[in-house]
Amino acid sequence: MQEQHLPVTPSDGPRLPRSLKHLKQWLSKHHMTLMTIADTPHSIALGSAIGIFFGFTPLYPLKTLLSIGVAWISRCNKIAAAIAVTLHDVVIWAMPAIYFAEYHLGCWSLNRPVAHRIRFRQFGLRDYIDWHVFSRVVWPTFWPAFVGSLFLAIPSAIVIYFVMRLLLSRARASEEMI
Repeated sequence: MQEQHLPVTPSDGPRLPRSLKHLKQWLSKHHMTLMTIADTPHSIALGSAIGIFFGFTPLYPLKTLLSIGVAWISRCNKIAAAIAVTLHDVVIWAMPAIYFAEYHLGCWSLNRPVAHRIRFRQFGLRDYIDWHVFSRVVWPTFWPAFVGSLFLAIPSAIVIYFVMRLLLSRARASEEMI
């Protein structure tokens, strides 16, 4: 028996791991969404930058609402902000490492020692809803993580703003020539 080998076309390219394939599909789908939004390049780029900024913060349950709210207040594109903030959900496998690095960066910048490992077996179910557990466990780690996230969020947002504005301006300029 001979094995049949299908020819590989140039459009197929090399096979990607499953997670990267998913990321590539998501990026290509949402790239076209961002390019076809009927708004100015500045508005879309600023919305994307706001979304990227909030995606890096440890405000995980609120990041989408905050990015849309700040985009609304700054009168830029809310759809672009929502799409950009969900990019972090696509690369969720890398976010624990990023949050860990942000926490260490925040501890370093605030000149605080890194918290020792906390064993959650020490707490009972009733302790999880107690304010003292929150103030001893969650808050001391949140503040350094938030401060550390600013070291990644601000430069990333600035870069995304200029890259998106450049891409949108070039795409719209080539459309006008046609």
